[in-house]
Amino acid sequence: MDALLLARWQFAFTISAHIIFPAFSIGLASYLFVLEALWLKTGRSVYLDLFTYWKKIFAIAFGMGVVSGIVMSYQFGTNWSVFSDKVGPVLGPLMGYEVLSAFFLEAGFLGVMLFGMQRVGPVLHMLATTMVAAGTAMSAFWILSVNSWMQTPAGYGTNAAGQFIVLDWWQVIFNPSFPYRFVHMVLAAYLTTAFVVGAVGAFQLLRDRGNEAARTMFSMAMWMAAIVAPIQVVAGDFHGLNTLEHQPAKIAAMEGHFETRAGAPLILFGIPDMARERTDYALEIPKLGSLILTHSWDGTIRGLKDFPPQDRPNALIVFWSFRVMVGLGFAMVAIGLWSLVLRWRRRLYDAPWLHRAAVAMGPAGFGAVLAGWITTEVGRQPYTVYGLLRTADSVSAVAAEAVGASLVAFVLVYFALFGSGTFYILRLMSRPPHRNEPDLPADPMRASGIMPAPAMDAQDTVPVR
Repeated sequence: MDALLLARWQFAFTISAHIIFPAFSIGLASYLFVLEALWLKTGRSVYLDLFTYWKKIFAIAFGMGVVSGIVMSYQFGTNWSVFSDKVGPVLGPLMGYEVLSAFFLEAGFLGVMLFGMQRVGPVLHMLATTMVAAGTAMSAFWILSVNSWMQTPAGYGTNAAGQFIVLDWWQVIFNPSFPYRFVHMVLAAYLTTAFVVGAVGAFQLLRDRGNEAARTMFSMAMWMAAIVAPIQVVAGDFHGLNTLEHQPAKIAAMEGHFETRAGAPLILFGIPDMARERTDYALEIPKLGSLILTHSWDGTIRGLKDFPPQDRPNALIVFWSFRVMVGLGFAMVAIGLWSLVLRWRRRLYDAPWLHRAAVAMGPAGFGAVLAGWITTEVGRQPYTVYGLLRTADSVSAVAAEAVGASLVAFVLVYFALFGSGTFYILRLMSRPPHRNEPDLPADPMRASGIMPAPAMDAQDTVPVR
């Protein structure tokens, strides 16, 4: 094993451990925003109970996301210094914008959101929760802009040192794939959170069907699944069409096509063989691949043989990671439609098989996000900046032994640290939400000063002994 392969494995491992936490915290921050807004509007204590319940889980997930993200920044300098030097003038400012405009915003208001309810009042606390939710969305904006530029570079030039420089910031930030990838990722984060919340609600309903908090969170999660999952399928289709335009080799690998064909079939399953340049044991639906990708029965799909062997991504990995993502996505759609039918029949809370399925689908969002990122990143190979900078030309001049030793250390530390954190989150999720603490305001409007408290008369007084 050489330093390049080990460096790729190390970054793949660390980003896989990292991405599941932002995917969860982006959606969970928005869920907390909705819960607190509903509490302020309705005054129902169940929303405050759920807010208090989920904010503890958010705090742990947010912390683990921050810690795991810092590690990747160091890897740019240790393992990928050539890449950092070449793209620094373009991507460095974007990463700085993410820290200054997004991370500082969410980190600055996080303490108020977690501990400030009794100190600042519900209205100002709502502002803090809004800022945290906005910060997580802005963070996704900048990070997806950075990664999308690496996929579809635009608005750049080069200087005498061979570095990429910015010619048009608008084109750099809003590069051709960014809008599609940003929407696709944010929807994935919302679905990830929805299915975690739905799994926890379903688990509590299997214990106690009358639990009001469990009913509320399960109902909200199923609404999200029923509405957002079909939208995600449509967004994914638009993303695929954009990828076909700008990264046709990736599409060929995703579809398992080695030959360029008009009226190409949709290969449901098979085993792509890079050496023999074919997909073995293919189960096909005639012409459906062309219909999906070109919206024409006789549309032409380019195969991997149209590209030089050294420019082809690994079709076996991309083919199957894409199918895992799509399969989990359609399973989410099925759960959402199932819940709609039972809701219409007024049996949403009296459906143990749906509840068991929702519990089983709890990790589905994380699996779909990981599979989607594998499809995106492996499909971009052999480039770090698509078509411009090869991965082999991006690695640092480091010894394989050093990279291997740090990889082993990362694996051990990550499993110990994040395994413990995940175990603690699961313990918190196994407990039902409780009524909020007695010193929290029962009426948010009066506590905030919007409505005056009624005057007490003699019958309202409580004797103290």
